[in-house]
Amino acid sequence: MDGVLNIYKPQNMTSHDVVAIVRGALQTKKVGHTGTLDPMATGVLPICVGRATKIVDFIQNDKKTYKTEITLGIETDTEDCWGETIKECPVDVTDEQFRDAIMSFVGEISQVPPMYSALKVDGKKLYELARAGKTVERKARLRTIFDITIESISGTKATFYVTCSKGTYIRTLCSDIGRKLNTVAHMSALERTQSGQFTLETAISIDDVKSLGLELQKQFLSIDEALGFDKKIHISTKAKELIQNGVKIDLMRYVSFDYSNDDYVLVYENKQFLALAQFINDTLKVTKIFEIKRV
Repeated sequence: MDGVLNIYKPQNMTSHDVVAIVRGALQTKKVGHTGTLDPMATGVLPICVGRATKIVDFIQNDKKTYKTEITLGIETDTEDCWGETIKECPVDVTDEQFRDAIMSFVGEISQVPPMYSALKVDGKKLYELARAGKTVERKARLRTIFDITIESISGTKATFYVTCSKGTYIRTLCSDIGRKLNTVAHMSALERTQSGQFTLETAISIDDVKSLGLELQKQFLSIDEALGFDKKIHISTKAKELIQNGVKIDLMRYVSFDYSNDDYVLVYENKQFLALAQFINDTLKVTKIFEIKRV
């Protein structure tokens, strides 16, 4: 029972709630999600089962795409529509100014994580401190906005799609857009439409998860398919045995394609997927190797 499920998370449910439902349906404990969605947010949530839990970190690092709505003129304590209003400001912007402000965030940006987040400071989650009325200093972090597509602009509201790197806070992006326009703003809706290769079109509903039970295994994407890397090498049976026993071997002899630093490659013996390796160019030792990352 190993593979990845693409599940559509509804509102009023945490990512951990989804994990619990999958555990119950498949009658297994080895289940993990690949990136938290806030309880009120909806959308794509890849769930890893069995040995697929070994690749959670790799799927988490994939690009994410969100459909979001921003509302100008109102600021909340959580930077989204589910928080308490703490400030209201007049809005005097044209559609063109609104559009330009949104698009100006494409590229590398600096974000200060919101207080209402799961990040930890001195062992305490920020949202726990926020609920206790405390505010602590947070260091800005660099994030990348790969693309923004604006769907509509109407008065103080705009709807747009944003593709970004791991760890980007869309509600903070909305807040920063408001500041760029000399007003305040909050995120008034959020749906994750894509996580890596997982999209809305192939997502399974929670109702389907509950009704399918053990038949849910038929919806699995295999571990190698879920990783989504297109470069593959095929090794000998002897090499397979060495890898499975933790012995380091020279994988370069099996490589017959172009590669660059940090490239990932899927390792097979016949048709069996064995491991994930990464190309490492050690300039100090003048060596080139493919290092096994997961077996």
